Amino acid sequence: MKTTQALSAVMVAVAALTAGCASTSNPTGTNYSTQADASTYGTIESIQVVRVDPATSGAGAVAGGLVGALVGNQIGSGSGRTAATAAGAIGGALVGNQVESNRNAPHDVYQISVRLDNGDYRTVNQDSAYDLRAGSRVRVVDGRVYRY
Repeated sequence: MKTTQALSAVMVAVAALTAGCASTSNPTGTNYSTQADASTYGTIESIQVVRVDPATSGAGAVAGGLVGALVGNQIGSGSGRTAATAAGAIGGALVGNQVESNRNAPHDVYQISVRLDNGDYRTVNQDSAYDLRAGSRVRVVDGRVYRY
């Protein structure tokens, strides 16, 4: 029973640390409005295709390790349970890291530079530029560019 309580305490501590390490930086360079419903009008200056290569945060490995340890802890008893818990944690961490890497695979996005009506510039990265062209009048809403 003490092993389960210790494992639970470790899981809570790791979850708290992981939540505290969440990054608010924006690696894609997208400028988002601070207001959820704010919209801004402007003209597209340029559209470029860029490759975005997001980094893994390690959260997948941590989550996988915790799940693996929980599953491993359900197997056996005594030192066999300890070994199963350790093996589950290691295996889960490896699988979780791989899943996170697959989700964060490099991909191409459209980098759209917009000159706003107030004179400011905003650069937005989005997955589609279907009907957008340089010189088009657009509206920027919640970090996306829409033609109007």
